[in-house]
Parts: sequence; C-alpha cells; structure tokens
Amino acid sequence: MRRCRLLASVLAMVITSKRDTSDSYAHGTQADTMSLPSEMLRAFLPPRTVCTDRAISTAVLEPAYRLGGDAFDHALADGVLHAAVLDAMGHDLASGLTASLALGACRNARRNGADLPDLVDTIDRALHDWFPDRFATGVFLRLDIATGTLHWANCGHPHPLLIRSGEVVAGALDGPGELPLGLSHYTGAPRTVRTFSLKPGDRLLIYTDGVVDAKGANHEFFGLARFTDFVIRAAGAGETAPETLRRLMHAILEHQDEGLTDDATIMMIEWQPLSPPLLDDTRPHLPRW
Repeated sequence: MRRCRLLASVLAMVITSKRDTSDSYAHGTQADTMSLPSEMLRAFLPPRTVCTDRAISTAVLEPAYRLGGDAFDHALADGVLHAAVLDAMGHDLASGLTASLALGACRNARRNGADLPDLVDTIDRALHDWFPDRFATGVFLRLDIATGTLHWANCGHPHPLLIRSGEVVAGALDGPGELPLGLSHYTGAPRTVRTFSLKPGDRLLIYTDGVVDAKGANHEFFGLARFTDFVIRAAGAGETAPETLRRLMHAILEHQDEGLTDDATIMMIEWQPLSPPLLDDTRPHLPRW
C-alpha cells in the first residue's frame, strides 16, 4: 500500500507539471468547448488544494463553458491561510475580465502586505476605476493556522457556512448585507471585517449561487439542504476534503444533466490541528525496490 501511494503521488506530480504546458491535459479535463471568458479565468486560477498539517483549503470550479464570472484564490504565508471566492456580474466577456481584475487586485494587495480592509478596498477601487459599470460579489478570509482565529469580509456574496460536529451551525458566519465590490463608493462606508474562532474539525463552505441554483429535469433546485447534507455525510465517512468536493461537483452535474447555466464554485476550508494529517501521507521513507 505504501508503494502504491508513493507511485500515485509521483504520477500526480507528473500530471500537475504538464498542466500548464500541455493542451492534451486541457482537452481531457473539459466536457465541452470553453468560452473565451472561461478560458481567461481558468488560466489565472491557483492549484485546487493548498494545505499544511493543520489546515487545508480545497476548491472546485465547474464552468458553464459559455460563461465565465466565477473565480477563487488561496495561498499560505507566515502561518496564515488566505482565501477568496468571487462571482462577477453578467454572462459575457466583461464578466470574465471583471473577475480576472478582481483576482489580480486581490493577489497584488495581499502580496504587498495589505490587511483585509485594505485588500477589499483595493479591489473596490480597481473595479470602480476600470469597469465602473460592473461589480462582483466576494468573500475574503484569513485563517490563523495556529489558533484557528478566522477573519472574513463578505461583499454581497452568499454567507459562508460552518459545519461543526456533523451539522450546520445556523447563522455562525452571517452578518448584515454589504454592497458588492465596485459599488462601495456610493455609500463611502468602510467594509466590515468579522472575527470567529474555529474549533478543531470545523469545515467552512464558501460557494457561488450556481451551486445551489443548479436545476434538475423536474425543475428542482439542487438546493442548500442537499448541498450541506452531502458534505456532512462525507465528513462522517472520513472522506478528505478534496475528494468530497470532487464527488459533490459530480453530483451537481448529474442533477443538472443538461449542463450548468451558471458557473459553480465551491471552496472548503478545514482546520484540524489535533489530528493526523488532513491528506494521506504520501511521503513515507522511500522503499527499497
């Protein structure tokens, strides 16, 4: 088993290393022809998963192929997990450009040492200056990996969800609604940054409306209850976060079998400082073949 895990790890590294240089990889991961906005955004996205031995952030983005307004980002720096999920208005090329600009402004501010209020303000100003008739919703989070202290700002986006001990903690990460990114100049009010203390084993879900609004053949929405129940059952079965999101996205696509009408993005963050590694340890001592 150890050798199999090691071999799987090596193969995964080979595949990942070819992702940015092989069109064959791109063809193999697409179910349909991708639109220009979706193609532009896909080029900007980070790896699906980043993790330490205490925290993991993993995300999936399933494009509607003819659209392109969703984006996500996550990174680790100085003991902090930085994460963001964005959803730009519209279903056209401008929506892809808006999301790309917001993502670029987010990374630029973060890498220049901006705190969370300044980061959000940077994105606000960038959208207002370059696309004054456009806006985007978004959630921005910073998790102190050592303590589990979470700071986040919600800019007109669906509220993040907290799953603790096998159930959704109602309203844990809710708050008064705020304007989307690019519109704060109308009020001049500063963005609100909230703080919450996670407990070991907590899972956060950040998603776009294309997830819960996916509609089946009987016109039934995938819905929030089905969404959270899937994650809770997977956690109870001991499934890792990346595998949970992979199967969850397949369930959403099966529910809406004619294809998505809006991009669907899900990010899951898990904080587990007191347990074994959140991913299988694929780095044992090398066996003697």
